[in-house]
Amino acid sequence: MEADPKIIYSPLCTKFSKDGQVVEVNIFRLEIETGWHLEVVNAQNTSTVWDDPFETDEEAYAEFLSTVEEEGMVAFEDVPLVVH
Repeated sequence: MEADPKIIYSPLCTKFSKDGQVVEVNIFRLEIETGWHLEVVNAQNTSTVWDDPFETDEEAYAEFLSTVEEEGMVAFEDVPLVVH
């Protein structure tokens, strides 16, 4: 049985605060892959994950900053599911 691949975390992983909200930015890849994955976790522990990996960890972090600038921190808030 093969061992699970090691997860490599970017040094760009950080807690980010703006407009009174704090999120955790996780940028990581599997040691057997080259693409970097971006995950943002809010205070309610809800995770937002981008579908496609990035070529570099810098590109992933730049995408996070771009999302914050374009959509604000509301992009990472929990949105209640409304069923009609």
